[in-house]
Amino acid sequence: MRLQTRGRILSVSDVFPEPVLPAGPITLRPFTADDVRDTRTACADEVIQRWIPLPRPYSPDAAVDWCTKTAHTRRESGDGIHFVIGDPADGRLLGAIGLRRTDWDDLVSEVRYWVAPWARGRGIAARATRALGHWLLIEQGFERLELRAAVGNIPARKSAVNAGLHREGILRNAGRLHGGRVDVVLYALTRSDP
Repeated sequence: MRLQTRGRILSVSDVFPEPVLPAGPITLRPFTADDVRDTRTACADEVIQRWIPLPRPYSPDAAVDWCTKTAHTRRESGDGIHFVIGDPADGRLLGAIGLRRTDWDDLVSEVRYWVAPWARGRGIAARATRALGHWLLIEQGFERLELRAAVGNIPARKSAVNAGLHREGILRNAGRLHGGRVDVVLYALTRSDP
C-alpha cells in the first residue's frame, strides 16, 4: 500500500506503528474517546494556550475531533504519531506527546508535548520525551529527534534539557503563537548521543 502526502509517495514502512510504551510512572498510549473530557480541560488551560496555538476557545468538538480522528489520521498520513501521557494505574490523561514533521528520508522527527494542569511539576514531560526518544531512535532506527520551544517557554525548555536533549541554537521568527511570531530554541537528540 502507498499513500500520498505533501506530494510525496509514502510506503507502508513510512507510517509509525501504534504501540503502548510503558515508562515507569507513566504510559504512552493512543488517544481514545475516553480522553475527550481531560483533553478539553487541559487544552483550554491558560498556560497551554499561551505556548501552543490551539483553537481558542478550545471547544468540546475540538477535543472529540482530536481524540477520535485527527491524532490517528496524522499517524496514518506519515506525518508523525501522537500519544496520551497516561497514568498506568487508572489510565487518566496527564498530558500529551507526539512526533510531527517526520522526514522519512533523513530519519528526523520533531517532538511536542504539553502537561495537564493537574500533573505539572512531576517531571512527566521529560520522562515522556526520554521514552519517546528511545523508541524513535533505537526501536524505529531514526537518526535525530528535534524539539522547538519558544524562547520564553521556560518549563518546556527545562523539560527538554532534563530529557537529555542538547541546545543547538535559536531559530529567529520560527514559531507561531496566538500573539504572533516568536523566536524558538532548537534542541536535539541523536542516535549517537550518549
